[in-house]
Amino acid sequence: MKNPYLPLPMRIEKITVETEDRSLRTFSLSFLNRADAEAFGFVPGQFAEVHVFGQGEAPFGIASSPLVRDRVEFTVNRIPGGVVTTALHNAREGDIVGLRGPLGNGYPVQEFEGKDVVIIGGGFAFTTLRSLTWYILANRERFGKLTVLYGAREPGLLLYKDELAAWQKRDDLELILTVDRGREGWQGKVGVVPAILKEAAPSAANAYAVVCGPPIMIRFTLPVLQELGFPPERVIMSLEMRMKCGLGMCGRCNIGHKYVCKDGPVFTLAELSELPAEY
Repeated sequence: MKNPYLPLPMRIEKITVETEDRSLRTFSLSFLNRADAEAFGFVPGQFAEVHVFGQGEAPFGIASSPLVRDRVEFTVNRIPGGVVTTALHNAREGDIVGLRGPLGNGYPVQEFEGKDVVIIGGGFAFTTLRSLTWYILANRERFGKLTVLYGAREPGLLLYKDELAAWQKRDDLELILTVDRGREGWQGKVGVVPAILKEAAPSAANAYAVVCGPPIMIRFTLPVLQELGFPPERVIMSLEMRMKCGLGMCGRCNIGHKYVCKDGPVFTLAELSELPAEY
């Protein structure tokens, strides 16, 4: 972007209710100006600020594939009392919003080439992992084995159900779905993500692990990865829950001397181990 403070005008083309409790919706935004679409590019793991005119803006991880150039997608959790998330959930298809980004860094996809990739996600933090998964699938010959482990509290809270069903039919990735509480008809795993990860025991040889989820999930997942033999420099984490202004100006996202919005939100565990344990 030429001016990082000026949002690009975008049209809400489609709104998809993702979860049974209707708390999460995916917004597919198209560019009003062709030049903006041609200039916009991002790496999986980056985020952007979505601006609702007259209400404000908020940061969200980009959920769509970077290879799809005509639209950008975000999955938004409606936060009680959240001005921007409530305004978005009240928006309609055809409404105009703003987009400021892309911001931050992304997953080191070039380093992943020729390696196995283990993607581990929990809850609605699966958004940027969806983007990464689609990127790898679109360039499948450049990567080794792909394992995707995704968990939610219950089946009705899993995102992108149609895509998950399509991924389960593919033979070029291993998809493991788990929920904390099963119910009649559920055919996936039942158990928290760290326990299912330990059960699956993906090989750490020549592999990277990418983790994004709620803090409690991350806290108990990291020891499992260490036990499996993943070195800290090959454990990739996204701290997108710390994102604020995206420009390092407000000072609200810092961890020690690092700003999550500029130096992250993607870090290796090795990098984070040198910072205060505030994440």
